[in-house]
Amino acid sequence: MGVRGATALEAMIFLSKFFHLLTPAKPGLPIDCPVFISAQCCIVLFIGLFFTRFWLVSVLYATWWLLDWDTPSKGGRRIHCIRNNVIWRHMRNYFPVTLVKTAELDPSKNYVVGFHPHGVLVAGAFLNFCTEATGFSQLFPGLTPHMMMLTLWFRVPFFRDYLLSGGLVPSDKDSASYVLRRWGGGNMLVIAVGGAQEALDARPGAFTLLLKNRKGFVRLAMEHGAPLVPVFSFGENELFDQVDNPKGSWLRRTQHRLQQIMGISLPLFHARGVFQYSFGLLPYRRPIFTVVGKPIKVEKKHNPSQEEVDRLHQTYIEELCKLFEAHKTKYNAQSDTWPNCSQALGTYQLY
Repeated sequence: MGVRGATALEAMIFLSKFFHLLTPAKPGLPIDCPVFISAQCCIVLFIGLFFTRFWLVSVLYATWWLLDWDTPSKGGRRIHCIRNNVIWRHMRNYFPVTLVKTAELDPSKNYVVGFHPHGVLVAGAFLNFCTEATGFSQLFPGLTPHMMMLTLWFRVPFFRDYLLSGGLVPSDKDSASYVLRRWGGGNMLVIAVGGAQEALDARPGAFTLLLKNRKGFVRLAMEHGAPLVPVFSFGENELFDQVDNPKGSWLRRTQHRLQQIMGISLPLFHARGVFQYSFGLLPYRRPIFTVVGKPIKVEKKHNPSQEEVDRLHQTYIEELCKLFEAHKTKYNAQSDTWPNCSQALGTYQLY
């Protein structure tokens, strides 16, 4: 590589890291290592084009980016041909992933959907709500899902457009309120409540949910009078093994520290390879059943008290436990090891 090429490469790497430092992240929001790598690649591509004869592509895109800046916070811009792409059906069949409907959802209303557990990849949430691989539109006609994702990623060139095409929106209050205020209903705001921190406890056989002190989504639902819908994705935690990181260990402390600094959850996961099954970074081929529960009626209150939020939050936990209890045997081969509702607060470790 010549001096000019080396200098350009060094500039690309430096600027991509500098760009990342300028975009603050909030710890505890859903964010994954594969997403981080993809976003960094997009940043390097955007900057790298300036050092080639295709520099005009980045200039034109930057102009478009500025004009389109507010689109993510105004409901996004889904592209149906991408949501219906055949690659998502292959991804669905790999595990496989199934979306299970247990109750009718009125398309004239807007809903706040709590997705549990986060897992390492949030594979169930992505395939079910960001693509049409599992037939969401056929199961829930008249409803449009909007999954929330860390606001940081909508500041990444090229990558933001990919996220918008799947119907994702930034995980901030203004974006959420825009979706829930839409007249005529028909919108589902999907939130992985446990976020990135919950991913640190994602491993086969684990049922640890970060939920006890997560009440912002409940308050949001009350402020807009949007029914709450609990969703439990059976098998979400079965896709990867994870290096043992019990609370209090040096590894867990390091992971929490890195999350506070960068906003990134860094579970040390592993599963299978392409041609062998003993070790690798590909997820195991284990079925995922994403069960959508019945809606919980929510009374609209512009400024709900903490006591009102706590009561509704407790109701939500109870309904989530009922959903889990009703389907745990059907969707898990080792059902005798799963907890029951009376043990939920202890076994689920809702903290």
